[in-house]
Amino acid sequence: MALPVLSSSGVKFRRVLAHFPQELSLAFAYGSGVFRQAGASAGHGEDNMLDFVFAVDDSVTWHMMNLLKNRSHYSFLKVFGPKQISSIQSYGAGIYYNTLVPCNGRMIKYGVISTDTLIDDLLHWKTLYVAGRLQKPVKILTQNENSKLQAALVSNLKSAVTAAFLMLPESFSEEDLYMQIAGLSYSGDFRMVIGEDRSKVQNIVKPNVPHFQKLYSNILQDCPQVVYKHHLGRLEASIDKSPEGQFTQLMALPRTLQQKITSLVDPPGKNRDVEEVLLQVAHDPDCGFVVHQG
Repeated sequence: MALPVLSSSGVKFRRVLAHFPQELSLAFAYGSGVFRQAGASAGHGEDNMLDFVFAVDDSVTWHMMNLLKNRSHYSFLKVFGPKQISSIQSYGAGIYYNTLVPCNGRMIKYGVISTDTLIDDLLHWKTLYVAGRLQKPVKILTQNENSKLQAALVSNLKSAVTAAFLMLPESFSEEDLYMQIAGLSYSGDFRMVIGEDRSKVQNIVKPNVPHFQKLYSNILQDCPQVVYKHHLGRLEASIDKSPEGQFTQLMALPRTLQQKITSLVDPPGKNRDVEEVLLQVAHDPDCGFVVHQG
């Protein structure tokens, strides 16, 4: 199952894509240059930087070809060659960015990530950096037939819904759900504490509810705890907040988040297994807060 392709004029994005080596397993555009946001930057969509992520199967080969086509995009690192650039790419969130690149009359930045690193983040939330971007509406520009990647993209969305359910009360509105999902990747982002607009999540969700609906409608329709009334534009949810229900959801979370929760709850030296700790968390009245802290 491929992610839904959001409808809008993709011509300007594909013109940008034409400047790069085409060996891409996934390419998408994201951010305020693609989707309208409320607040201060709402009126400047055409002036905002265009943000892209390119997933590639072979980072060294892709950077080698891109250095031949777009050498000026790179910093001084270009003198060290594609192997060194790919090595640096593997640090942190596993993505290498070229930024402040003029292209087709717009300023762009683009991140390059290996397909395997992306799949790992989507499945396990190893850093939640690119996986977090893909929990919000993006403009998919190209996507190959890699079934493992397609399954991981859907798994990431399902995990986002599960984590949001754990943090939300028993009943909530559709907008509440999307606010919770959009806020997941910001929970651990220091920029949201120092400097960036705290209302950023709300500014992302409110103008783009139809895009969130398109992204999550199939998953919510398959969810037994949710009555999704798409024709009315709303959902009715009754989440199972019993310890048994919460334990099932906790066990479905990505591995890294389970480990973070375990390290928060398990006293040093105890070394209990993850399942035992999650069972304890499922019985905790503050279960949702513990998940948020994780």
